[in-house]
Amino acid sequence: MNKTRIAVLVSGGGTNLQALLDAEARGELNSGEIVLVVSNKPGAYALTRAESAGVEALTLTRTACGGQAGFEAALQTALEARGIELIILAGFLSILSEDFTRRWPERILNVHPSLIPSFCGQGYYGLRVHEAALQRGVQYTGATVHFVNEIPDGGRILLQKPVAVEPGDTPETLQRRVMEQAEWILLPRAAQLVSRRIQQEKERET
Repeated sequence: MNKTRIAVLVSGGGTNLQALLDAEARGELNSGEIVLVVSNKPGAYALTRAESAGVEALTLTRTACGGQAGFEAALQTALEARGIELIILAGFLSILSEDFTRRWPERILNVHPSLIPSFCGQGYYGLRVHEAALQRGVQYTGATVHFVNEIPDGGRILLQKPVAVEPGDTPETLQRRVMEQAEWILLPRAAQLVSRRIQQEKERET
């Protein structure tokens, strides 16, 4: 059975990418295969993680591609050339346009470090999400895996997992706990679910 071909888009250290690679190595992500990692930041450590796992690593920047439209055109070309069927955003700090996302309906996954609809949308990323949660005084936060559409954090929710906020938490400690207890669990699980669905769709077509 042909596995779903996955591309992971990254911008930084790649901890969520590592969770996906580890899940694949353990056999938990067995309906999909990560075949490409794309970074929009040169030198991102996520690229090193990809290379260490034997996965093709590619850098594409808006500057080198002549802006957002050029970047997305180059990205689309790279994805098509490798037969990519599922895109996963794993700490990818760039908003994809409606023109791009509509080409991939329910084929782009993103993990967001809050329980959407709380602390999400334009401007909510990285530590900013956890700072907002602590300022608001919530007792629980968490992570959400959702499909990507033209609205930031606006696509259909696939999985969520709550994480308790503890006394004395800083944005950094809360970020780490959300990653360990939610993001690194949910993202591989969602990747497997959607990869399996794509497999089943291909089987019905043959």
